[in-house]
Amino acid sequence: QVQLVESGGGLVQAGGSLRLSCAASGRTGGYAMGWFRQAPGKEREFVAAISSRGGTTSIADSVKGRVTISRDSAKNTVYLQTNDLKPEATAVYYCKAAPTILTLRTARTGSWGQGTQVAVSS
Repeated sequence: QVQLVESGGGLVQAGGSLRLSCAASGRTGGYAMGWFRQAPGKEREFVAAISSRGGTTSIADSVKGRVTISRDSAKNTVYLQTNDLKPEATAVYYCKAAPTILTLRTARTGSWGQGTQVAVSS
């Protein structure tokens, strides 16, 4: 079982940047990790994922060029750097861990964090 705790959300003006962090504990070895977001009234959507060793990443087309995902294995932490934020990026951002990037993106199963709120003002 993997426990995930997100941090780094907040209120930012359009065009600004935020770095979200997801600290993992428990059985973290060999897990892909990634980020989803859920805006008010909308379904949760995939944002980005990184493989267990950090060699492979997957970024949603809607955010390509504005986000970077990375991980620090020594700290068991995954980061989502978000740049040039737009008001439509306002959402709760959730961290997820799963055995592979594919299962992270497509499976209902996996470990989820409690989420961190990002609000972008125009």
